[in-house]
Amino acid sequence: MPPHSFITTALPRLILSSIFYLLLSSCSTFQPQTELVISRSEYANKLHGFWLGQCIANWTGLVTEMDKIGGTGPHGEFYTRDDWGKSDQASIWGEGIPSNLSTTIDFVFENPEGIWGSDDDTDIEYIYQHLLAKHQTTRLTPQHIQQGWLAHIYDDSNTPFVNNEGKPENFLWVSNQQAFDLMRNKNMLPPDTSAPENNPHYAMIDAQLTTEIFGLYAPGAPNTALAMAHLPIRTTAHKNAAWAAEFYVVMYSLAATVNTQQPIGPQLRNNADIARTYLPDSSYTAKMYDYVKLRYQQGAKWETVRDELYQRYQVEQADGYNISSQNLYCNGCFASGINFAASIVSLLYGDGDFKQTIKIATLAGWDSDNPAATWGGMLGFILGKDGVERAFNRTFSEVFNIHRTRGGFTNQGLDTFTRMAEEGISIVDRVVVEELHGKIDLTNNLYFIPRVNIQQP
Repeated sequence: MPPHSFITTALPRLILSSIFYLLLSSCSTFQPQTELVISRSEYANKLHGFWLGQCIANWTGLVTEMDKIGGTGPHGEFYTRDDWGKSDQASIWGEGIPSNLSTTIDFVFENPEGIWGSDDDTDIEYIYQHLLAKHQTTRLTPQHIQQGWLAHIYDDSNTPFVNNEGKPENFLWVSNQQAFDLMRNKNMLPPDTSAPENNPHYAMIDAQLTTEIFGLYAPGAPNTALAMAHLPIRTTAHKNAAWAAEFYVVMYSLAATVNTQQPIGPQLRNNADIARTYLPDSSYTAKMYDYVKLRYQQGAKWETVRDELYQRYQVEQADGYNISSQNLYCNGCFASGINFAASIVSLLYGDGDFKQTIKIATLAGWDSDNPAATWGGMLGFILGKDGVERAFNRTFSEVFNIHRTRGGFTNQGLDTFTRMAEEGISIVDRVVVEELHGKIDLTNNLYFIPRVNIQQP
């Protein structure tokens, strides 16, 4: 493709170099009046950072997953900031035994010689990226999703994995499991797999941890990202759970506009306010966001707000959040709503700091690895691989084993974040040209994306 018209031979090369250096020195984006200009190579570094940041946060959050869910007994005694670095306590299914990942509540890393394992926060996103690349498309069809799930996700009859009780394990739960069973046993296609009459788990958290990545494929264009994510989200989610997943997709799309040379926290709060405009005002998802934001602005401690969320939504069932009355296992600790609310606590109080955000998400309770992974992935993208390594002053493994939880991939499931980022760039290339009607300058390795009107709070 020929260079963009902005690049002309009339300007001396030295001046051009100086201009581009100034435009891109912030590492990520520049927003002139009509275009978003993005360094393609830096975007690849950011996609690497997404996978790395998500893995760090996912495995760190798993240490405390379901340790604290409210109610009576030790599982109702929520963690506070003072518990970071102290002994991990058993989860609701831990039978009194703490996590085998870490004896203390601390970051979990894979050193350069190690291998990151996939988990339910990363593996279906990996499948969706694979399917987009395989079919060379920007929009997955119901058939793409069904065929991809059935090709790469095990059922109990063929899984090579077993759980702690020696029973078959396929690393699917609640809504994901129900959607998979409907695809496999009834040949049902999305979005019917999330319809309440077919899937009683449609209000669970599943879509919130499997679809954020679609936001990264449409830089600064949340409406396009939402269109791409619409069907994947509705493979497992309906109404409030779908809207919460869409909130994350918008946040991820807007992450491409964050300037790392400026304080990140205020930019993320502004992006969150924009994402809030996509939530129906009457939804409990919107009201949860509004409540956490209000208490944050009032200066309440994050632990206080977290405790109030339990009382307000799981005890009093405010704002139409009636999960508790459904008498679900662990009082709906897997539900979209309470975990979305907890995620907003870690987002706002984390103030754009990777470590602080993940610490709060890990300590906040409920399905703690999910909010941690969501914001770890987003902040990892914003910082890029290099920025994540600087934050911890160390290097990490970039090897990823998708076959820890899924199957049917090449090289015995071993992949690298570098290759995964390159595959992501190939998808962004297609989206920029076909969906956003932008241009790619391969000579200077730049995206030129027409700016779109974004809903303002």
